[in-house]
Amino acid sequence: MKLIPYLNFDGDCEAAFKFYEQVLGGKLSDMMTYGNSPMAGDTPPEWHSKVMHTSLIVGDQEIMGSDCLPDYFEEPKGTSILLHVEDSEKAEKVFKDLSENGTIKMDIQETFWAKRFGTLVDQFGIPWMINCDKAS
Repeated sequence: MKLIPYLNFDGDCEAAFKFYEQVLGGKLSDMMTYGNSPMAGDTPPEWHSKVMHTSLIVGDQEIMGSDCLPDYFEEPKGTSILLHVEDSEKAEKVFKDLSENGTIKMDIQETFWAKRFGTLVDQFGIPWMINCDKAS
């Protein structure tokens, strides 16, 4: 069994995943639009260029996403994507990069459990937690 976060967007999935590819050092593995899918006939024409499904591979992990059809999108609530980063300098960089044009909820800092921990909502509305554990 494998758990894979699946992110929903309100029309900016492509921009978000290209941003994540750059920030996280991953590789987009596929990107299907509504217009190039079997759902093209059931999708509003202005939505044909929007992402029906995409996947980003980061190391041995994967994150997926899509643009929700009009009237189906809901902002994320009660969930965050947690990035566990082994190196505190890299944690700081990823936090800084992901927070670009977003909202910092808790600035990255030392806590009782972590060398570095911070929370943010990125420019696409996705909540993130960045964590770098203290050495054992």
